[in-house]
Amino acid sequence: MTLRRFVLRRILLIVPVLLGVSMLTFALVSLTPGDPVSRMVAQNPSVTAAEEAQLRAQYGLDGPVWRRYLTWLGNVATGDFGVVYGTDRPVSAVVGRRLPETVALGVFGWLFAVGIAIPTGIYAAVRKGTVGDTVSRVFALSGVSIPNFWLGLLFVLVFVLWAGWWDVRPPREPLTHPETLWHLVLPGVTIGTATCASIMRVLRTSMAEELNEEYVTAARAKGLPERQVVCKHALRNALSAVVTVVATLTAGIVAGAVVVEVVFSWPGLGRELVAAIHGHEINLVVAITLLTAVAVVVCNLLADIIYAVLDPRIRYD
Repeated sequence: MTLRRFVLRRILLIVPVLLGVSMLTFALVSLTPGDPVSRMVAQNPSVTAAEEAQLRAQYGLDGPVWRRYLTWLGNVATGDFGVVYGTDRPVSAVVGRRLPETVALGVFGWLFAVGIAIPTGIYAAVRKGTVGDTVSRVFALSGVSIPNFWLGLLFVLVFVLWAGWWDVRPPREPLTHPETLWHLVLPGVTIGTATCASIMRVLRTSMAEELNEEYVTAARAKGLPERQVVCKHALRNALSAVVTVVATLTAGIVAGAVVVEVVFSWPGLGRELVAAIHGHEINLVVAITLLTAVAVVVCNLLADIIYAVLDPRIRYD
């Protein structure tokens, strides 16, 4: 099977994956005790039982779960993801407003992780057994072991409360404003630390194995500069193992964004998702979950393509 056919088949498989994710999410949120109408009634005790039933019928919350899901699915097929019950705002507008902040946080986390992990992993493999290698392994093990929420709270304690360099109040300026970008540093580092540690460990191990291969010895015997041997020959083959791990770490970035955004008051989809779950906003919860699923599937697909480019011997049989 060629790479083109493999990519086409994976794209076609996205549809049943998203259907399964949406069905499971819709069912879990719907079966949770309470609904948006109950929340509205709790805030306004003067609402009568007849008015409550009318509201539930207006929002389509009076039928069985399976019928509501089919209605929702039919609306989604036409591009309508519904409204947020508490504000009557379109779900697509809410997601579109918060999406750039979440994308910026994820990109910053990835840039931080890759920018630190790749040179550090290469150095640790080349200088295997030295003090620098030991320090990098300690950092890698610590980064993998420390939960995002604990690291975020530690950063708040040190850099916000003690040093006073950052502020955890939501930024008021646009995303491209220097003040907002400065606010992005702490949550970006927090969300990228675990990914950085994982990539560093895998790259160090893979590079150390590649540097002991015969083709590396032959390249050195030909008199090639050590930088060329390491970066052009060994690193290319070592990255094949890293790419397969990077795709699986995408889910960690996405899941960690929810906690990190809450800790640092970053106005992204993570905070919106938490608020939507508390408010039983089914449409918004399913929309954000579907968007997350799409991101994970696409990243895995890109990893497979990059893997094939790095190693042309791969065939998708």
